Amino acid sequence: MFLNYLKLKNFRNYTYLEHEFKKRKTLFVGKNAQGKTNLLEAVYYLSALSSNRIKKDSELIKFGESECAISANCTKCDVEVSLDVIINPPKNKILKVNGLKKTKSREFLRVLQVVNFSSADLMLMRGEPSDRRKWLDLAICQIYGAYYDKLVKYNKIRLQKSNFLAQFSYNSGLLEAFNTQMSIAAANIVYLRIKFLKELEKIAAQKHNTVSQGENLTLDYDCDLPKGLCVKELSEIIYEKLNSIKDDEIRRAQCLFGPHRDDVSFFINEIDAKKYASQGQQRTLVLALKLAELDIIKEKTGETPLLLLDDVLAELDNVRQNYLLNAIGDDTQTIITSVDTLAFDDEFLADVDIIKISNGQKI
Repeated sequence: MFLNYLKLKNFRNYTYLEHEFKKRKTLFVGKNAQGKTNLLEAVYYLSALSSNRIKKDSELIKFGESECAISANCTKCDVEVSLDVIINPPKNKILKVNGLKKTKSREFLRVLQVVNFSSADLMLMRGEPSDRRKWLDLAICQIYGAYYDKLVKYNKIRLQKSNFLAQFSYNSGLLEAFNTQMSIAAANIVYLRIKFLKELEKIAAQKHNTVSQGENLTLDYDCDLPKGLCVKELSEIIYEKLNSIKDDEIRRAQCLFGPHRDDVSFFINEIDAKKYASQGQQRTLVLALKLAELDIIKEKTGETPLLLLDDVLAELDNVRQNYLLNAIGDDTQTIITSVDTLAFDDEFLADVDIIKISNGQKI
C-alpha cells in the first residue's frame, strides 16, 4: 500500500494543496495550528469516511466555503486506484473510485487502509467507552469487509427500536420483531469484536512486554455475555436478555443492552489499566496496540497500511520513541507531523522527505 498523491480543496485551513509522496517516510514540520494535523485528518477520512477529530463533516469545510474535496491516488496490490470525496452538506457526500461514483460507503471503504496514532490516542484509556468502541470498530472494518454492513444494520435496527420505545403504544408483536432482529445483528458484532481482540492481544502483549521489560498485557471485551460462543449461541442469549429487560426498556424508552453499550478493558499484570496504570504504562499500552494493529492488518489483508503519526513523538520518552521508530518496517509508508526535527536522529532523517507547512501551505 502506498499513497502516491493527495489533493485538498477548501479542506480545513487549506484553500488548495497538492502533494506527491516520493518516499516511504514523509515528515510535515511547522509551528502549531498551521495545518499539519489537517493533512493527516484528510488521509484518515479517505480510509474511514469520518473524521477522527470531529463528528460533523460540515466542520471540515474551510470557513466561508460551501463544500470541500479530498482526492488521492494510491497503489494497492500493485494497481493504482484513485479516490475522490466531495463534502457538500446537507447533500450526501459524493464518493468516487477510479472516477466511478459509488452510492454505498462500503464500496469506498477499505481501499486505503491506515493506522492513525496521535497524541489524543494516548488518552484512549481515560476516554469514554464510545472512544474505545470507535477505535475497535474502525480496526475491524479494515480487516473484515462485512463488519461495516453489520454495524450499519445493527444501528438501523437500534434506531428504529429506540423510536418505537419513545412513542410507545404497547405492541408486543413489533417489540418481539425488533428484539429478534437486534439479537442476530448484535451477535455478529460481538462475535467479531471478541475474535479481533483475541488476535490483537497476542501481538500487542509481545510488543508491550518488550517495551515495559516484563509486564503482562491482557485485553478483554467488556460485556454481559459469556465468551467463546458461536454467533448462534450469542444470538440466543442476547434475545433472552432483551426479553428479560423489555419492561425496563419500555419504562425508560431506551435500548439498554447491546454492543452499543459495551467497552474494552485492558489489564497490566491483571490490574485494570484504565484505573490504576501510570501515565507511562498507559502510553506503552497504546503504543503496543497501534503497532499490533498495523501488524494484524498486514497479516490479514496482505497489504501494509499507512501509518499516520500525528505529533505523537513529543508525548513519548526516549525509550518509547526509539521503540516506535525502530518498529516501523521499511515497507510501511509513514506520514509524520512534528513542530521540528529534534526528536529524530540523523540516520532516520536521511531517508525522510521533509516538508514545511505554514498557514495551510507548503513552503
